[in-house]
Amino acid sequence: MASKLLTKISLHHTESSEINPLTLSDDQILEQIYGTHVHNDEKFDVDSLFIVVDNILDRSTHLVDSIVQGTHANIDQSDEKLPKPSFVSPFCTLKQVACQMTCKAPGEEIAHKTTMAILNKLSSYSWDAKAVLTLGAFALDYGEFWLLAQTNQVNHLAKSIGVLRGVPLITKPAGLQKHRQAITELNNVIKATLQVIETIFELEKLSHYDTKDVPALASSMDQIPVDAYWAIITVVACATQINCLIRDGEHTQELSHFGQKLNIILSKLRNQLKVCKLQIDCVFLFLLFQRKLRKLFQTPTEILEVFKVLIFRKGDKQPLYDASTKTTVDIEVLRKKHVLMFFSGLDITDEEILILKPIHEAIKRDNQYKIVWIPIVEKWTDELRKRHEILKARMPWYVLPNFSNVAAIKFIKEEWHFKGKPIIVVTSPQGKVQNPNAMHMIKIWGIRGFPFTTTVEETLSRELHWISSVAHHVHPNVATWIKEEKYIFFYGGKDYDWAQNFTKYANGLANDAILKEAKISMELVHVGKNTKGEHDHNILANFWSSMESLFITKAHKHLDPVTQEVQKLLSYKNESGWALLSKGLL
Repeated sequence: MASKLLTKISLHHTESSEINPLTLSDDQILEQIYGTHVHNDEKFDVDSLFIVVDNILDRSTHLVDSIVQGTHANIDQSDEKLPKPSFVSPFCTLKQVACQMTCKAPGEEIAHKTTMAILNKLSSYSWDAKAVLTLGAFALDYGEFWLLAQTNQVNHLAKSIGVLRGVPLITKPAGLQKHRQAITELNNVIKATLQVIETIFELEKLSHYDTKDVPALASSMDQIPVDAYWAIITVVACATQINCLIRDGEHTQELSHFGQKLNIILSKLRNQLKVCKLQIDCVFLFLLFQRKLRKLFQTPTEILEVFKVLIFRKGDKQPLYDASTKTTVDIEVLRKKHVLMFFSGLDITDEEILILKPIHEAIKRDNQYKIVWIPIVEKWTDELRKRHEILKARMPWYVLPNFSNVAAIKFIKEEWHFKGKPIIVVTSPQGKVQNPNAMHMIKIWGIRGFPFTTTVEETLSRELHWISSVAHHVHPNVATWIKEEKYIFFYGGKDYDWAQNFTKYANGLANDAILKEAKISMELVHVGKNTKGEHDHNILANFWSSMESLFITKAHKHLDPVTQEVQKLLSYKNESGWALLSKGLL
């Protein structure tokens, strides 16, 4: 914090004095230039302006190369892009920017000061527009200078204007010989500047894409203001160098540092643009993949064909691992079967595996239902493969090894809302999704939820005796007590003393003579303790997990009194103490 504060103080202190930008970091430059940027309010046809500027500088630089090398180049034969017919040149703005660059003394500090003046002048334009406008202002003078150099031998008007512009001082043999190296360097730096601004322009055109889909775009956009600054200051330095060459003075503008800086920026920008375009291609490929899969899931077909498209890349068909026999089997075993696609990360718990084992035992008898575990791993490592082997050994169903189809993983996350927690997508033999996530109903109702379709889930979720659905594993006698219409106190909480006191008072109530005379029977269940009275974290975790699953299942469909009761109990999860009294199927 202290170092940043000192940097700020130092920069603000030198704002009115001379700053050499070559000594500043990108962050320091960013701090300087952001103060000049108001908002992107000014609108004009920046695309057409860039086309015109590109035409001018492309021909001008080719002409300069031919003059320096002593060759003849017909620049009018090169292809010319055309601006929109409706394009109106921002001529006044270009001339105002050009005036800022006119007849400046050489030096990095002066170039920075001039650049800041230009940025203040163009404060309401986007960063790419600032760069194009500055380059356009420069192109007006540079293009005219070399146009006069080309035509002054055949046009008296051009010759006279050329004299005023100092054209003969550079283009005559003596001047050309003296300044050949400087002119060549200047021309090369202008070409590099044009390429940098063109690449910035291309990146800006991608800004409408979502950075979630094109993550490389975020860092690229963040860097554009600094890259635009370096392009603009280089244009300013080039304008100064032309003035120095025309005056034929002792001092000239050093361009090599700017050229080196731009070459580094250009390489980085092109790499960023390449990565962004690759990511955009991936987005389009995913959309095609998504459309194809959705059509398959909606059109009656064979589950095996759907499974192949979802799971495997083209030509990348893999066998399944049959954990019950510890052998591999062909995926043909899934043909004409109901498939429960079990998606999870490698952080799946033993409890989550155990929940499915009774289901597997029950459905394997008629051989019409198959469970396939498909681990979701973004990038496999040796450590993750070891973890996969450990988990695979604990499962009795089919396992897909080393699943790594990036498009499929993205589809699973977006279409079925996989966010890390295990989900089970139930599909019919025709490839139709019968339940996008049966995990919640399996946690609540177990095999009662078979065949785990949304229709069965809807029916079960409307039952009023919800407590039996989530408490059956808390105590082995709960189901019997419910059938016997007994009162049951379920209680728990974070405060051990509160639970102890509740147990004492509730036991006293259960043994009350008046209740016994009325033949009212009451049972106590301390959620979080087993039948031996010992604390059991798994019982507690399963209870609340089932409660959450029940709430999710019901809340997605209808908000009824039962849903409100479940929600209320969930709100007590982290309280010191809570208690729930139930009777029979209530």
